[in-house]
This record gives sequence, structure tokens and C-alpha cells, in this order.
Amino acid sequence: MSIIWELSRSLRLFGQIESCKHMGLSIALQRHIQHYSARSSSQVAVKSEPEVDDNEAVNKAFVNRNPRNLEQMAIEMKDRGWATVYPSREYYHRLHFSRTQHHITAEVYSKDSTEPVISCSTREWAIKRELSSTRSVAACQAVGEVLAQRCREAGITRMVFRELSWRFRCESVMTFWTSLKKGGVSLSEPRRKYI
Repeated sequence: MSIIWELSRSLRLFGQIESCKHMGLSIALQRHIQHYSARSSSQVAVKSEPEVDDNEAVNKAFVNRNPRNLEQMAIEMKDRGWATVYPSREYYHRLHFSRTQHHITAEVYSKDSTEPVISCSTREWAIKRELSSTRSVAACQAVGEVLAQRCREAGITRMVFRELSWRFRCESVMTFWTSLKKGGVSLSEPRRKYI
């Protein structure tokens, strides 16, 4: 639409120039009309694309090959959940320790999974055959040592372990906790960095 308007305007101005020549108007007025006709017929310069070096090109289908990278730098968002939810959901990995009548189980959960990422239990034959009892303090220590080794192999070195205070004072839970710490697993996560 604008091209048609520009074309009709330039034709009208061209007609005015021709009539000025016949009428004998001043040369200054003719130049003034020619200036506007030339201006209306000019077009916007085409912007050239910047040259892109192959070394600077970024793949459009970029995939983060280490999805835990942001988590390890403590930049990734933690799911806060509701304020009334217990236990708090603000963690990357959570350790769950449970004792039943016959067995001891420790599981590590990711922030967005309902299935455990890593687990260890006295139900496993490799652990069970080394123990005299599957519920003793020695069993808690063995489960803690094996879980610490599995966590290090998986690259999980920090997790949250929230136990109720009256349960935490128990000797078996304290033994489990110290064996995890000696195994190289920190039971607290860094505070999230806000960038």
C-alpha cells in the first residue's frame, strides 16, 4: 500500500516539475520540487547480515549434558512447597532413614522424584550375610558405610537429613549419621545463591 502511495506522489511531483518548466518558474523552486521528488523515490538501505564466524556459531538445539550442573553450583531453584507441609521440600536430595522390626533401610530421594535414587538396606544379601543381626547398631553402621560409597559413586555428596530430635538421639541413628559423615557425605546442602 505504501509503495503505491509513494509511486503516485512521485508521479505528481514529476508532473509539477514539467509544468514549472513550461510556466517559467524560478530555478530555485524547480530545485526544491526536484529535491522532494528524489527524496520520495529513494528507498531504505538494506541492512546487511553480520558475518558469523564458524567458531562463534551456537547450536540451536543446545542440550545441557550435565543437568546437575546448576544444582552443584547451588543456583538451581529448590521447590519450596507449602509452608504447612512437613517435612520441608526445600532440598536437592533428601535422605530417608527407616527402621522396621526386622530391617534397616536408607534411601536418597531427588527433589522431583517419588522413587529413591539410591537405596541401601539390610534386606540385600551382600549386606545381610556380613551381619549377625539386621537391626543392630552394627547394621546401621554398615548401611551408612555402603550408602556413603554408593552416593560418592553417583556423584551425590550433599543431601538433607532431617530426623526428629527424639529419634536422632538414638544410638543407632547417631551411628548411621557418623558413618555417612566419615564416608564423605555431607548431610547439609549449601544455601541457594540468588543471581
